[in-house]
Amino acid sequence: MQHESHVLPRPAGLDDVKGWFHNIDQVLFDWFLTRQRERGQQGDLLELGVYLGKSAIFMGQYLEEGQTFTVCDLFDSPADDAANDKEMNKSYSSLTRTAFEANYRAFHDELPVVVQGPSHVITERVEQGSCRFVHVDASHLYEHVHGDIAAARELLGEDGIVVLDDFRAEHCPGVAAATWGAVATTGLKPLCITATKFYGTWGSFEPVRTELGGMLSGRKDFWHGAEEVAGHSMIRIDGRKARIPAQPKSRYEKERGPATAAAGSPVTAPRRLLRSLIGR
Repeated sequence: MQHESHVLPRPAGLDDVKGWFHNIDQVLFDWFLTRQRERGQQGDLLELGVYLGKSAIFMGQYLEEGQTFTVCDLFDSPADDAANDKEMNKSYSSLTRTAFEANYRAFHDELPVVVQGPSHVITERVEQGSCRFVHVDASHLYEHVHGDIAAARELLGEDGIVVLDDFRAEHCPGVAAATWGAVATTGLKPLCITATKFYGTWGSFEPVRTELGGMLSGRKDFWHGAEEVAGHSMIRIDGRKARIPAQPKSRYEKERGPATAAAGSPVTAPRRLLRSLIGR
């Protein structure tokens, strides 16, 4: 009988994948990525910090033919500096690449391109200006987030969207400092914020902001309002009651027994600390 610590995840649905991806952010990911598809906007997808793959699985359903989805995480590799190593040991010691891949394959036939290493290597692996959507959910440390934002700016193409996680969490002041510092000094324009994520662009602001406002005005399942920030009308959203959009289907959807209870559980390695670059 296989030991419980080595049982691969068999998630019957996205909710069975461990991680933090609130309903309102699923709504917004869906809206931004669908808008890009409908406008024929070209470009690849990128996620820095994947944990067990919850948001990556969701993003994967918007990948078009000929496009590339790249994810970057340390997984079980050692961090390259003491502060990051300490953060990873404290919060993500059970993470493995095997668990992420098992989760992802439950919903998609092919894995994304996986870059196993610190996020600062991503500009060596992804072509400049090639991405249309970048989700940054990696380290909480200011120096790393600052670098991840700079990388996102370099890798995004015209009118690309960047999403920054944990920009307002009390335990992540470095993320907040890097986020608003980028708004103040790099021309990053704030489109909207939720309880956990910041959405912005270095590209054209008014068209996407206007369309986003129109979509939000037609929804009754959450509240939104405008705030003037750095010369731009940013939308603030309270989405605690938001209805989720369509989610990718799992190949294990019909499984509703003991196997489902273990869904999302990571593979662990006895007597060994496993580390990840991701933040939440």
